[in-house]
Amino acid sequence: MKEVVIGIDIGGTNTKYGIVDRKGNCIYEKSICTNSKNGVEEYVRELTETLKKDLSTRPEVTLKGIGIGAPNGNHHKGTIENAANLKWKGIIPFVEIMKKYFDVNIVLTNDANAAAIGEMIFGGAKGMRDFIVITLGTGLGSGIVANGELVYGHDGFAGEIGHTIVRHNGRQCGCGRQGCLETYVSATGIKRSVYKLLADSLDDSILRSVSFNELSADMITEAAKGGDRIAISAFEYTGSLLGQKLADSVAHTSPEAIFLLGGLAKAGDFILEPTRKHLELNLLSIYKNKIKILLSGLTELNAAVMGASALAWKELEK
Repeated sequence: MKEVVIGIDIGGTNTKYGIVDRKGNCIYEKSICTNSKNGVEEYVRELTETLKKDLSTRPEVTLKGIGIGAPNGNHHKGTIENAANLKWKGIIPFVEIMKKYFDVNIVLTNDANAAAIGEMIFGGAKGMRDFIVITLGTGLGSGIVANGELVYGHDGFAGEIGHTIVRHNGRQCGCGRQGCLETYVSATGIKRSVYKLLADSLDDSILRSVSFNELSADMITEAAKGGDRIAISAFEYTGSLLGQKLADSVAHTSPEAIFLLGGLAKAGDFILEPTRKHLELNLLSIYKNKIKILLSGLTELNAAVMGASALAWKELEK
């Protein structure tokens, strides 16, 4: 019998999951709609029924555990707490509900923390004991690993680099504050920067004809590849703020490397080079030329599912 775990990534629109073995081979992948049901109990019932059905078609595998990555996931309590992009409000005892259906080890954390564990087990951070993963999607998530262990903090919510202030009285953030890093450094943030640059400049740009709702990070990347000055300037500005803020994070944990993951990271050197430059400019001298800025080693895989499954395997190893 082959031992496997299930990695589950709960997103605002869809929930993706995969059956993954110890070597990181994803045997099977699928997704269901997250918010189509009336409540979390109905959602979990549908999810677990689907999981059991999929497992029943694979009698050669033995389920050892389940790892879950979710917005505002609290590893200490197994709860999802006040997640802005989920219909379930308040504090949801998600692991407790899942255990009604599966008698295996079940562990939960937030999606960025799961990505960091995935990087450590299956990605570019193999063998590293101190590193940071930055996920650049709709928002900015972060997972911090120090001395080989993920940093959770006393309440389970440590490492929210995206909600550190980079501009006082700056852009409004969905968290209710102003000037958070993710309002500038994320797929949404770079869109806001493009429109600011378009307003302040008369430069020709193919992005001028694109509405805000239609604009995407991929479109900005393609424009930059074509030499569009507005797109290139937007990446330079985004990378400058990310590098500046990561210099503060380096002072906190002295990581060996910082990995970038997610849609905005697909821009490659357009985001990497200004980030590296401004990291070095802002680092304390004792850290200079020591910190690697790298793209994630999980880019060819479903990073969120692999991260959640790595979480389950790591917990089983304990």
